[in-house]
Amino acid sequence: MNQLFRRKNYSETDTSTNLLRVLGVWDIVFFGIAAIIGAGSFSSLGEAVFRGGPGVILLYLICGFACGFTALCYAEFASRIPTAGSAYTYAYASFGELIAWIIGWALIMEYSFGNIYVAFSWSDYFTSFLERLGMHIPDYLTCSYTEAKKAFLNGSENKELINAWTNAPLLGSLKFIVDIPALIINGLITWLCYVGLKESKNFNNSLVILKLAVIVLVILVGFSYINTDNWTPLNPETGVTSFMPNGFAGVMSAVSGVFFAYIGFDALSVLSEETKDPQKTLPKGMIISLVLCTVIYICLTLVLTGMVDYRKFDGVGDPLSFIFEKTNANVAWMELVVSFVAIVAITTVLLVFQMGQPRIWYAMSRDGLMPEKFQTVHPKYKTPSFATIITGIVVGVPIIFTDKSFILDFTSIGTIFAFVLVCAGVLLLPAKEKIKGRFHLPYINGKIIFPVIFIGALVGFYYFQPAFFDTLMDWKDPDQGEFRASIFFFILINLGLCILTFIKNLSLIPLIGLSSCLYLLTGMSHENWFWFGLWFAVGLVIYFCYGYQNSKLRKV
Repeated sequence: MNQLFRRKNYSETDTSTNLLRVLGVWDIVFFGIAAIIGAGSFSSLGEAVFRGGPGVILLYLICGFACGFTALCYAEFASRIPTAGSAYTYAYASFGELIAWIIGWALIMEYSFGNIYVAFSWSDYFTSFLERLGMHIPDYLTCSYTEAKKAFLNGSENKELINAWTNAPLLGSLKFIVDIPALIINGLITWLCYVGLKESKNFNNSLVILKLAVIVLVILVGFSYINTDNWTPLNPETGVTSFMPNGFAGVMSAVSGVFFAYIGFDALSVLSEETKDPQKTLPKGMIISLVLCTVIYICLTLVLTGMVDYRKFDGVGDPLSFIFEKTNANVAWMELVVSFVAIVAITTVLLVFQMGQPRIWYAMSRDGLMPEKFQTVHPKYKTPSFATIITGIVVGVPIIFTDKSFILDFTSIGTIFAFVLVCAGVLLLPAKEKIKGRFHLPYINGKIIFPVIFIGALVGFYYFQPAFFDTLMDWKDPDQGEFRASIFFFILINLGLCILTFIKNLSLIPLIGLSSCLYLLTGMSHENWFWFGLWFAVGLVIYFCYGYQNSKLRKV
Protein backbone atom coordinates (compact mmCIF):
# COMPACT_ATOMS: atom_id res chain seq x y z
CA MET A 1 0.00 0.00 0.00
CA ASN A 2 2.86 2.39 0.78
CA GLN A 3 4.17 1.89 -2.76
CA LEU A 4 0.94 3.26 -4.23
CA PHE A 5 1.53 6.65 -2.62
CA ARG A 6 5.31 6.70 -2.64
CA ARG A 7 6.54 10.03 -4.02
CA LYS A 8 9.33 10.49 -6.50
CA ASN A 9 12.03 13.01 -5.64
CA TYR A 10 13.15 15.06 -8.62
CA SER A 11 16.37 17.05 -8.89
CA GLU A 12 17.63 19.49 -11.49
CA THR A 13 19.76 16.69 -12.97
CA ASP A 14 16.69 14.54 -13.66
CA THR A 15 16.35 15.83 -17.20
CA SER A 16 16.98 13.94 -20.41
CA THR A 17 19.86 14.96 -22.64
CA ASN A 18 18.25 13.26 -25.65
CA LEU A 19 15.81 16.09 -26.44
CA LEU A 20 16.94 19.41 -27.93
CA ARG A 21 16.46 22.65 -25.93
CA VAL A 22 15.35 25.13 -28.61
CA LEU A 23 12.39 27.04 -27.10
CA GLY A 24 12.51 30.57 -25.66
CA VAL A 25 9.88 32.66 -23.81
CA TRP A 26 8.08 33.89 -26.93
CA ASP A 27 8.15 30.44 -28.47
CA ILE A 28 6.28 29.24 -25.37
CA VAL A 29 3.85 32.18 -25.61
CA PHE A 30 3.19 31.39 -29.27
CA PHE A 31 2.65 27.69 -28.52
CA GLY A 32 0.24 28.78 -25.77
CA ILE A 33 -1.74 31.02 -28.11
CA ALA A 34 -1.67 28.25 -30.71
CA ALA A 35 -3.24 25.80 -28.27
CA ILE A 36 -5.75 28.12 -26.58
CA ILE A 37 -7.00 30.20 -29.52
CA GLY A 38 -8.32 27.52 -31.82
CA ALA A 39 -11.25 25.13 -31.65
CA GLY A 40 -12.58 26.98 -28.60
CA SER A 41 -13.02 30.25 -30.49
CA PHE A 42 -13.63 28.95 -34.00
CA SER A 43 -16.00 26.09 -33.13
CA SER A 44 -17.25 25.42 -29.57
CA LEU A 45 -17.85 29.15 -28.92
CA GLY A 46 -21.08 28.98 -30.96
CA GLU A 47 -22.62 26.25 -28.80
CA ALA A 48 -21.49 28.05 -25.62
CA VAL A 49 -23.19 31.29 -26.73
CA PHE A 50 -26.41 29.44 -27.58
CA ARG A 51 -26.55 27.80 -24.14
CA GLY A 52 -25.57 30.77 -22.01
CA GLY A 53 -26.55 33.81 -24.08
CA PRO A 54 -24.51 37.01 -23.67
CA GLY A 55 -23.96 35.97 -20.04
CA VAL A 56 -21.48 33.35 -21.23
CA ILE A 57 -18.92 36.17 -20.96
CA LEU A 58 -19.09 35.62 -17.20
CA LEU A 59 -18.17 31.97 -17.73
CA TYR A 60 -15.12 32.98 -19.76
CA LEU A 61 -14.12 35.25 -16.89
CA ILE A 62 -14.65 32.45 -14.36
CA CYS A 63 -12.67 29.97 -16.47
CA GLY A 64 -9.93 32.54 -17.09
CA PHE A 65 -9.82 33.28 -13.35
CA ALA A 66 -9.60 29.58 -12.47
CA CYS A 67 -7.00 28.89 -15.16
CA GLY A 68 -4.98 31.93 -14.08
CA PHE A 69 -4.50 30.59 -10.56
CA THR A 70 -3.98 27.10 -11.95
CA ALA A 71 -1.29 28.47 -14.29
CA LEU A 72 0.53 29.91 -11.28
CA CYS A 73 0.47 26.44 -9.71
CA TYR A 74 1.77 24.88 -12.94
CA ALA A 75 4.46 27.56 -13.03
CA GLU A 76 5.54 26.70 -9.47
CA PHE A 77 5.84 23.04 -10.36
CA ALA A 78 7.64 23.86 -13.62
CA SER A 79 10.19 25.96 -11.73
CA ARG A 80 10.89 23.06 -9.32
CA ILE A 81 10.67 20.10 -11.72
CA PRO A 82 11.92 21.09 -15.21
CA THR A 83 11.23 17.70 -16.78
CA ALA A 84 8.78 16.43 -19.38
CA GLY A 85 5.49 15.09 -18.05
CA SER A 86 3.36 18.07 -17.04
CA ALA A 87 0.77 17.32 -14.33
CA TYR A 88 1.78 13.65 -14.30
CA THR A 89 5.29 14.52 -13.12
CA TYR A 90 3.96 17.06 -10.62
CA ALA A 91 1.51 14.56 -9.13
CA TYR A 92 4.31 11.99 -8.78
CA ALA A 93 6.27 14.49 -6.70
CA SER A 94 3.38 15.57 -4.48
CA PHE A 95 0.81 12.73 -4.22
CA GLY A 96 2.69 9.58 -5.14
CA GLU A 97 2.62 6.95 -7.86
CA LEU A 98 -1.06 5.97 -7.99
CA ILE A 99 -2.34 9.54 -8.30
CA ALA A 100 0.43 10.25 -10.83
CA TRP A 101 -0.85 7.36 -12.96
CA ILE A 102 -4.41 8.65 -12.68
CA ILE A 103 -3.30 12.10 -13.84
CA GLY A 104 -1.28 10.59 -16.69
CA TRP A 105 -4.38 8.65 -17.72
CA ALA A 106 -6.44 11.87 -17.52
CA LEU A 107 -3.95 13.65 -19.76
CA ILE A 108 -4.58 11.04 -22.46
CA MET A 109 -8.19 12.27 -22.35
CA GLU A 110 -7.02 15.86 -22.68
CA TYR A 111 -4.43 15.64 -25.43
CA SER A 112 -5.35 12.60 -27.52
CA PHE A 113 -9.13 12.75 -27.17
CA GLY A 114 -9.08 16.53 -27.35
CA ASN A 115 -7.35 16.30 -30.69
CA ILE A 116 -10.14 14.07 -32.00
CA TYR A 117 -12.59 16.95 -31.45
CA VAL A 118 -10.14 19.43 -32.95
CA ALA A 119 -9.64 17.22 -36.02
CA PHE A 120 -13.42 17.11 -36.52
CA SER A 121 -13.57 20.92 -36.23
CA TRP A 122 -10.73 21.30 -38.73
CA SER A 123 -12.62 19.09 -41.16
CA ASP A 124 -15.80 21.20 -40.77
CA TYR A 125 -14.00 24.43 -41.60
CA PHE A 126 -11.95 22.88 -44.39
CA THR A 127 -14.97 21.45 -46.19
CA SER A 128 -17.04 24.64 -45.73
CA PHE A 129 -14.11 26.69 -47.10
CA LEU A 130 -13.95 24.44 -50.17
CA GLU A 131 -17.72 24.83 -50.59
CA ARG A 132 -17.31 28.63 -50.70
CA LEU A 133 -14.72 28.12 -53.46
CA GLY A 134 -17.18 25.94 -55.39
CA MET A 135 -15.58 22.56 -54.57
CA HIS A 136 -17.73 19.85 -52.99
CA ILE A 137 -16.62 16.72 -51.13
CA PRO A 138 -19.34 14.05 -50.73
CA ASP A 139 -21.01 14.44 -47.32
CA TYR A 140 -20.32 10.82 -46.36
CA LEU A 141 -16.57 11.60 -46.57
CA THR A 142 -16.72 14.64 -44.27
CA CYS A 143 -18.36 13.34 -41.07
CA SER A 144 -18.21 10.36 -38.73
CA TYR A 145 -20.48 7.31 -38.97
CA THR A 146 -21.82 7.86 -35.43
CA GLU A 147 -22.63 11.52 -36.06
CA ALA A 148 -24.54 10.75 -39.29
CA LYS A 149 -26.47 7.86 -37.72
CA LYS A 150 -27.52 9.97 -34.71
CA ALA A 151 -28.70 12.77 -36.97
CA PHE A 152 -30.77 10.39 -39.09
CA LEU A 153 -32.39 8.56 -36.16
CA ASN A 154 -33.14 11.80 -34.26
CA GLY A 155 -34.65 13.59 -37.25
CA SER A 156 -31.97 16.29 -37.27
CA GLU A 157 -32.34 19.36 -39.50
CA ASN A 158 -28.67 19.12 -40.46
CA LYS A 159 -28.97 18.38 -44.18
CA GLU A 160 -25.32 17.43 -44.62
CA LEU A 161 -25.50 14.66 -42.00
CA ILE A 162 -28.81 13.35 -43.34
CA ASN A 163 -27.38 13.31 -46.88
CA ALA A 164 -24.30 11.49 -45.60
CA TRP A 165 -26.45 8.71 -44.14
CA THR A 166 -28.87 8.36 -47.05
CA ASN A 167 -26.29 8.60 -49.87
CA ALA A 168 -23.39 6.65 -48.35
CA PRO A 169 -22.25 3.60 -50.37
CA LEU A 170 -22.54 0.18 -48.76
CA LEU A 171 -19.70 -2.16 -47.85
CA GLY A 172 -21.73 -5.31 -47.39
CA SER A 173 -24.43 -4.21 -44.96
CA LEU A 174 -22.37 -1.33 -43.47
CA LYS A 175 -22.60 2.25 -44.72
CA PHE A 176 -19.21 3.73 -45.66
CA ILE A 177 -19.06 7.03 -43.76
CA VAL A 178 -15.61 8.33 -42.82
CA ASP A 179 -14.30 11.84 -42.11
CA ILE A 180 -11.42 11.77 -44.59
CA PRO A 181 -10.17 15.38 -44.02
CA ALA A 182 -9.93 14.73 -40.26
CA LEU A 183 -7.88 11.58 -40.86
CA ILE A 184 -5.59 13.33 -43.35
CA ILE A 185 -4.82 16.31 -41.09
CA ASN A 186 -4.13 13.94 -38.19
CA GLY A 187 -1.62 12.07 -40.33
CA LEU A 188 0.11 15.26 -41.52
CA ILE A 189 0.41 16.70 -38.00
CA THR A 190 1.75 13.39 -36.67
CA TRP A 191 4.44 13.47 -39.37
CA LEU A 192 5.36 17.08 -38.51
CA CYS A 193 5.73 16.23 -34.81
CA TYR A 194 7.80 13.20 -35.77
CA VAL A 195 10.39 15.11 -37.82
CA GLY A 196 11.30 17.64 -35.13
CA LEU A 197 10.34 20.34 -32.65
CA LYS A 198 12.43 23.05 -34.33
CA GLU A 199 10.51 22.59 -37.57
CA SER A 200 7.22 22.50 -35.63
CA LYS A 201 8.17 25.68 -33.76
CA ASN A 202 8.87 27.70 -36.91
CA PHE A 203 5.71 26.43 -38.61
CA ASN A 204 3.63 27.19 -35.51
CA ASN A 205 4.96 30.74 -34.99
CA SER A 206 4.17 31.80 -38.56
CA LEU A 207 0.61 30.44 -38.33
CA VAL A 208 -0.03 32.11 -34.95
CA ILE A 209 0.93 35.54 -36.32
CA LEU A 210 -1.55 35.10 -39.17
CA LYS A 211 -4.26 33.86 -36.81
CA LEU A 212 -3.89 36.80 -34.38
CA ALA A 213 -3.97 39.33 -37.22
CA VAL A 214 -7.31 38.01 -38.50
CA ILE A 215 -8.85 37.72 -35.01
CA VAL A 216 -8.03 41.39 -34.43
CA LEU A 217 -9.65 42.13 -37.81
CA VAL A 218 -12.80 40.19 -36.79
CA ILE A 219 -13.05 42.22 -33.58
CA LEU A 220 -12.50 45.59 -35.31
CA VAL A 221 -14.93 44.91 -38.19
CA GLY A 222 -17.47 43.23 -35.90
CA PHE A 223 -17.68 46.13 -33.47
CA SER A 224 -19.13 48.35 -36.20
CA TYR A 225 -22.08 45.93 -36.60
CA ILE A 226 -22.95 45.55 -32.92
CA ASN A 227 -26.53 46.10 -31.78
CA THR A 228 -26.39 46.58 -28.00
CA ASP A 229 -29.99 45.31 -27.65
CA ASN A 230 -28.62 41.83 -28.41
CA TRP A 231 -26.72 41.91 -25.10
CA THR A 232 -30.01 41.95 -23.17
CA PRO A 233 -32.37 39.67 -25.17
CA LEU A 234 -35.99 39.09 -24.25
CA ASN A 235 -36.83 35.83 -22.51
CA PRO A 236 -40.13 34.73 -24.15
CA GLU A 237 -41.19 32.72 -21.08
CA THR A 238 -40.81 35.53 -18.53
CA GLY A 239 -41.13 38.55 -20.83
CA VAL A 240 -38.03 40.07 -19.18
CA THR A 241 -34.86 41.25 -20.92
CA SER A 242 -31.72 39.81 -19.36
CA PHE A 243 -27.96 39.47 -19.84
CA MET A 244 -28.48 35.82 -18.81
CA PRO A 245 -31.73 34.86 -20.59
CA ASN A 246 -31.39 31.18 -19.57
CA GLY A 247 -30.38 31.97 -15.99
CA PHE A 248 -27.07 31.23 -14.34
CA ALA A 249 -27.71 27.50 -14.66
CA GLY A 250 -27.90 28.05 -18.42
CA VAL A 251 -24.55 29.83 -18.34
CA MET A 252 -22.99 26.99 -16.34
CA SER A 253 -24.36 24.41 -18.79
CA ALA A 254 -21.90 25.82 -21.33
CA VAL A 255 -18.90 25.02 -19.15
CA SER A 256 -17.64 22.14 -21.33
CA GLY A 257 -17.53 24.29 -24.45
CA VAL A 258 -16.00 27.30 -22.70
CA PHE A 259 -13.44 25.37 -20.69
CA PHE A 260 -12.37 23.45 -23.78
CA ALA A 261 -11.06 26.79 -25.04
CA TYR A 262 -8.56 26.94 -22.18
CA ILE A 263 -7.22 23.43 -21.92
CA GLY A 264 -4.24 24.06 -24.16
CA PHE A 265 -2.13 26.16 -21.77
CA ASP A 266 -1.06 23.24 -19.55
CA ALA A 267 0.32 21.42 -22.63
CA LEU A 268 3.21 23.88 -22.47
CA SER A 269 4.62 22.26 -19.34
CA VAL A 270 5.32 19.02 -21.24
CA LEU A 271 7.93 20.93 -23.25
CA SER A 272 10.19 21.46 -20.21
CA GLU A 273 13.05 19.36 -21.53
CA GLU A 274 13.02 21.20 -24.85
CA THR A 275 12.94 24.69 -23.29
CA LYS A 276 15.92 26.90 -22.60
CA ASP A 277 16.14 27.76 -18.88
CA PRO A 278 12.72 26.15 -18.15
CA GLN A 279 12.54 27.34 -14.50
CA LYS A 280 12.34 30.91 -15.78
CA THR A 281 11.01 30.58 -19.33
CA LEU A 282 8.01 28.26 -18.85
CA PRO A 283 6.24 30.21 -16.08
CA LYS A 284 6.56 33.48 -18.00
CA GLY A 285 5.33 31.96 -21.25
CA MET A 286 2.35 30.21 -19.65
CA ILE A 287 1.08 33.26 -17.79
CA ILE A 288 1.55 35.72 -20.69
CA SER A 289 -0.28 33.45 -23.15
CA LEU A 290 -3.18 32.84 -20.74
CA VAL A 291 -3.75 36.56 -20.07
CA LEU A 292 -3.64 37.45 -23.77
CA CYS A 293 -6.04 34.66 -24.72
CA THR A 294 -8.58 35.52 -21.99
CA VAL A 295 -8.77 39.11 -23.25
CA ILE A 296 -9.22 37.87 -26.83
CA TYR A 297 -12.04 35.48 -25.84
CA ILE A 298 -13.94 38.18 -23.97
CA CYS A 299 -13.68 40.55 -26.95
CA LEU A 300 -14.82 37.83 -29.37
CA THR A 301 -17.80 36.91 -27.19
CA LEU A 302 -18.86 40.56 -26.95
CA VAL A 303 -18.73 40.84 -30.75
CA LEU A 304 -20.65 37.60 -31.41
CA THR A 305 -23.44 38.27 -28.90
CA GLY A 306 -23.66 41.93 -29.98
CA MET A 307 -23.89 41.24 -33.72
CA VAL A 308 -26.33 38.29 -33.70
CA ASP A 309 -29.12 37.16 -31.37
CA TYR A 310 -27.71 34.32 -29.26
CA ARG A 311 -30.55 31.95 -30.24
CA LYS A 312 -29.30 31.85 -33.85
CA PHE A 313 -26.13 30.02 -32.77
CA ASP A 314 -27.96 26.70 -32.26
CA GLY A 315 -25.89 24.02 -33.99
CA VAL A 316 -23.48 26.56 -35.52
CA GLY A 317 -20.01 25.02 -35.78
CA ASP A 318 -18.29 28.00 -37.44
CA PRO A 319 -19.50 31.01 -35.37
CA LEU A 320 -16.86 33.53 -36.49
CA SER A 321 -17.71 33.13 -40.16
CA PHE A 322 -21.44 32.73 -39.37
CA ILE A 323 -21.73 36.31 -38.07
CA PHE A 324 -20.64 37.64 -41.48
CA GLU A 325 -23.06 35.53 -43.55
CA LYS A 326 -25.76 37.09 -45.75
CA THR A 327 -28.48 36.60 -43.13
CA ASN A 328 -26.38 38.48 -40.53
CA ALA A 329 -23.77 41.18 -41.26
CA ASN A 330 -23.50 40.20 -44.96
CA VAL A 331 -19.75 40.80 -45.33
CA ALA A 332 -18.76 38.13 -47.86
CA TRP A 333 -15.03 38.85 -47.90
CA MET A 334 -14.80 38.53 -44.10
CA GLU A 335 -16.72 35.26 -44.23
CA LEU A 336 -14.15 33.84 -46.65
CA VAL A 337 -11.13 35.18 -44.72
CA VAL A 338 -12.36 33.82 -41.39
CA SER A 339 -13.07 30.40 -42.88
CA PHE A 340 -9.52 30.19 -44.20
CA VAL A 341 -7.86 31.41 -41.01
CA ALA A 342 -9.98 29.02 -38.91
CA ILE A 343 -8.24 26.20 -40.76
CA VAL A 344 -4.89 27.76 -39.83
CA ALA A 345 -5.91 28.33 -36.20
CA ILE A 346 -7.18 24.83 -35.63
CA THR A 347 -4.08 23.37 -37.29
CA THR A 348 -1.91 25.02 -34.61
CA VAL A 349 -4.05 23.46 -31.86
CA LEU A 350 -3.60 20.04 -33.40
CA LEU A 351 0.14 20.63 -33.50
CA VAL A 352 0.51 21.55 -29.82
CA PHE A 353 -1.73 18.74 -28.52
CA GLN A 354 -0.06 16.19 -30.77
CA MET A 355 3.31 17.22 -29.31
CA GLY A 356 2.02 16.99 -25.75
CA GLN A 357 0.78 13.41 -25.59
CA PRO A 358 4.01 11.64 -26.71
CA ARG A 359 5.96 13.49 -24.03
CA ILE A 360 3.53 12.34 -21.34
CA TRP A 361 4.03 8.72 -22.44
CA TYR A 362 7.78 9.36 -22.67
CA ALA A 363 7.85 10.47 -19.01
CA MET A 364 5.63 7.60 -17.82
CA SER A 365 7.78 5.08 -19.67
CA ARG A 366 10.90 6.50 -18.06
CA ASP A 367 9.34 5.74 -14.68
CA GLY A 368 8.47 2.18 -15.73
CA LEU A 369 4.70 2.76 -15.77
CA MET A 370 4.51 2.34 -19.55
CA PRO A 371 6.49 -0.04 -21.82
CA GLU A 372 10.11 0.96 -22.41
CA LYS A 373 9.44 1.36 -26.14
CA PHE A 374 7.74 4.71 -25.43
CA GLN A 375 11.16 6.13 -24.45
CA THR A 376 12.50 5.65 -27.97
CA VAL A 377 14.05 8.89 -29.30
CA HIS A 378 14.68 9.17 -33.03
CA PRO A 379 18.46 9.27 -33.64
CA LYS A 380 18.18 12.02 -36.26
CA TYR A 381 15.11 14.07 -35.32
CA LYS A 382 15.56 13.80 -31.51
CA THR A 383 11.82 13.37 -30.93
CA PRO A 384 9.94 10.62 -28.99
CA SER A 385 9.29 8.83 -32.28
CA PHE A 386 7.42 5.68 -31.22
CA ALA A 387 5.17 7.60 -28.81
CA THR A 388 4.41 10.13 -31.56
CA ILE A 389 3.31 7.38 -33.96
CA ILE A 390 1.11 5.75 -31.30
CA THR A 391 -0.47 9.12 -30.54
CA GLY A 392 -1.37 9.51 -34.20
CA ILE A 393 -3.02 6.09 -34.14
CA VAL A 394 -4.88 6.79 -30.86
CA VAL A 395 -6.28 10.01 -32.35
CA GLY A 396 -6.94 8.58 -35.81
CA VAL A 397 -8.85 5.40 -35.01
CA PRO A 398 -11.65 6.99 -32.89
CA ILE A 399 -12.21 9.58 -35.64
CA ILE A 400 -13.83 6.73 -37.59
CA PHE A 401 -16.53 5.85 -35.04
CA THR A 402 -17.06 8.65 -32.48
CA ASP A 403 -18.61 12.15 -32.61
CA LYS A 404 -17.80 15.72 -31.49
CA SER A 405 -20.31 16.27 -28.66
CA PHE A 406 -19.26 13.19 -26.70
CA ILE A 407 -15.55 13.95 -27.08
CA LEU A 408 -16.01 17.60 -25.99
CA ASP A 409 -17.59 16.74 -22.63
CA PHE A 410 -15.28 13.77 -22.08
CA THR A 411 -12.16 15.88 -22.59
CA SER A 412 -13.19 18.83 -20.43
CA ILE A 413 -14.02 16.88 -17.27
CA GLY A 414 -10.69 15.02 -17.34
CA THR A 415 -8.75 18.25 -17.76
CA ILE A 416 -10.51 20.08 -14.93
CA PHE A 417 -9.86 17.08 -12.69
CA ALA A 418 -6.15 17.27 -13.55
CA PHE A 419 -6.17 20.99 -12.71
CA VAL A 420 -7.76 20.23 -9.33
CA LEU A 421 -4.95 17.82 -8.46
CA VAL A 422 -2.22 20.23 -9.60
CA CYS A 423 -3.57 23.02 -7.37
CA ALA A 424 -3.96 20.59 -4.46
CA GLY A 425 -0.45 19.27 -5.11
CA VAL A 426 1.12 22.70 -4.63
CA LEU A 427 -0.42 22.81 -1.15
CA LEU A 428 1.63 19.72 -0.26
CA LEU A 429 4.97 21.04 -1.50
CA PRO A 430 7.60 22.03 1.10
CA ALA A 431 8.99 25.56 1.17
CA LYS A 432 11.94 26.14 -1.18
CA GLU A 433 14.90 28.44 -1.26
CA LYS A 434 14.38 31.52 -3.41
CA ILE A 435 16.80 31.71 -6.34
CA LYS A 436 17.08 34.94 -8.30
CA GLY A 437 15.73 34.71 -11.85
CA ARG A 438 13.36 31.80 -11.16
CA PHE A 439 9.62 31.84 -10.65
CA HIS A 440 8.45 31.64 -7.04
CA LEU A 441 4.79 31.34 -6.13
CA PRO A 442 4.15 33.98 -3.45
CA TYR A 443 3.02 32.55 -0.11
CA ILE A 444 -0.03 34.32 1.28
CA ASN A 445 -1.38 32.79 4.45
CA GLY A 446 -4.99 31.76 3.76
CA LYS A 447 -5.79 31.06 7.42
CA ILE A 448 -8.25 33.95 7.68
CA ILE A 449 -8.49 35.27 4.13
CA PHE A 450 -9.81 32.12 2.40
CA PRO A 451 -12.64 31.41 4.91
CA VAL A 452 -13.62 35.09 4.79
CA ILE A 453 -13.66 35.12 0.97
CA PHE A 454 -15.64 31.89 0.61
CA ILE A 455 -18.14 32.41 3.41
CA GLY A 456 -18.51 36.07 2.43
CA ALA A 457 -19.23 35.09 -1.18
CA LEU A 458 -21.73 32.50 0.03
CA VAL A 459 -23.57 35.03 2.20
CA GLY A 460 -23.53 37.60 -0.61
CA PHE A 461 -24.95 35.09 -3.10
CA TYR A 462 -27.67 34.14 -0.60
CA TYR A 463 -28.55 37.82 -0.19
CA PHE A 464 -28.99 38.34 -3.95
CA GLN A 465 -30.43 34.89 -4.81
CA PRO A 466 -32.28 33.56 -1.74
CA ALA A 467 -34.66 31.53 -3.95
CA PHE A 468 -31.75 29.39 -5.15
CA PHE A 469 -30.94 28.26 -1.61
CA ASP A 470 -34.62 27.59 -0.89
CA THR A 471 -34.55 24.93 -3.62
CA LEU A 472 -30.94 23.78 -3.13
CA MET A 473 -31.97 20.31 -1.92
CA ASP A 474 -34.50 19.77 -4.71
CA TRP A 475 -32.30 17.44 -6.76
CA LYS A 476 -35.18 15.85 -8.70
CA ASP A 477 -35.83 18.95 -10.78
CA PRO A 478 -35.26 17.87 -14.43
CA ASP A 479 -33.60 21.15 -15.43
CA GLN A 480 -31.53 22.22 -12.43
CA GLY A 481 -31.48 19.19 -10.13
CA GLU A 482 -27.97 18.03 -11.11
CA PHE A 483 -26.57 21.55 -10.82
CA ARG A 484 -28.06 21.98 -7.34
CA ALA A 485 -26.59 18.67 -6.17
CA SER A 486 -23.19 19.67 -7.52
CA ILE A 487 -23.36 23.06 -5.79
CA PHE A 488 -24.29 21.38 -2.50
CA PHE A 489 -21.18 19.19 -2.59
CA PHE A 490 -19.08 22.14 -3.78
CA ILE A 491 -20.14 24.12 -0.70
CA LEU A 492 -19.49 21.14 1.56
CA ILE A 493 -15.96 20.57 0.21
CA ASN A 494 -15.07 24.26 0.45
CA LEU A 495 -16.27 24.49 4.05
CA GLY A 496 -13.92 21.58 4.75
CA LEU A 497 -11.11 23.50 3.01
CA CYS A 498 -11.89 26.53 5.19
CA ILE A 499 -11.44 24.44 8.34
CA LEU A 500 -8.25 22.80 7.03
CA THR A 501 -6.81 26.16 5.98
CA PHE A 502 -7.48 27.65 9.41
CA ILE A 503 -5.65 24.74 11.07
CA LYS A 504 -2.76 24.27 8.59
CA ASN A 505 -2.16 27.87 7.37
CA LEU A 506 -2.45 26.80 3.72
CA SER A 507 -1.30 29.06 0.87
CA LEU A 508 -4.05 31.28 -0.58
CA ILE A 509 -3.19 31.19 -4.33
CA PRO A 510 -3.42 27.40 -4.86
CA LEU A 511 -6.50 27.36 -2.61
CA ILE A 512 -8.31 29.81 -4.88
CA GLY A 513 -7.22 27.80 -7.93
CA LEU A 514 -8.48 24.59 -6.32
CA SER A 515 -11.82 26.12 -5.33
CA SER A 516 -12.32 27.70 -8.76
CA CYS A 517 -11.67 24.44 -10.61
CA LEU A 518 -13.99 22.56 -8.24
CA TYR A 519 -16.67 25.09 -9.14
CA LEU A 520 -16.20 24.39 -12.85
CA LEU A 521 -16.93 20.72 -12.16
CA THR A 522 -20.43 21.69 -10.97
CA GLY A 523 -21.38 22.28 -14.61
CA MET A 524 -20.79 18.63 -15.55
CA SER A 525 -23.74 16.25 -16.01
CA HIS A 526 -24.11 12.74 -14.60
CA GLU A 527 -23.31 11.34 -18.07
CA ASN A 528 -19.95 13.13 -17.93
CA TRP A 529 -19.21 11.62 -14.51
CA PHE A 530 -20.25 8.14 -15.65
CA TRP A 531 -17.87 8.04 -18.62
CA PHE A 532 -15.18 9.73 -16.54
CA GLY A 533 -15.46 6.99 -13.90
CA LEU A 534 -15.47 4.24 -16.52
CA TRP A 535 -12.34 5.64 -18.16
CA PHE A 536 -10.48 5.66 -14.85
CA ALA A 537 -11.62 2.15 -14.00
CA VAL A 538 -9.95 0.96 -17.21
CA GLY A 539 -6.84 2.96 -16.31
CA LEU A 540 -6.58 1.38 -12.87
CA VAL A 541 -6.78 -2.11 -14.38
CA ILE A 542 -3.87 -1.27 -16.70
CA TYR A 543 -1.85 0.21 -13.82
CA PHE A 544 -2.19 -2.82 -11.55
CA CYS A 545 -1.56 -5.25 -14.43
CA TYR A 546 1.54 -3.46 -15.76
CA GLY A 547 2.58 -0.20 -14.09
CA TYR A 548 2.63 -1.42 -10.50
CA GLN A 549 4.70 -4.46 -11.44
CA ASN A 550 7.26 -2.55 -13.51
CA SER A 551 7.58 0.72 -11.59
CA LYS A 552 11.22 1.77 -11.28
CA LEU A 553 10.47 3.53 -8.01
CA ARG A 554 9.20 0.22 -6.60
CA LYS A 555 12.54 -1.40 -7.38
CA VAL A 556 14.61 1.24 -5.58
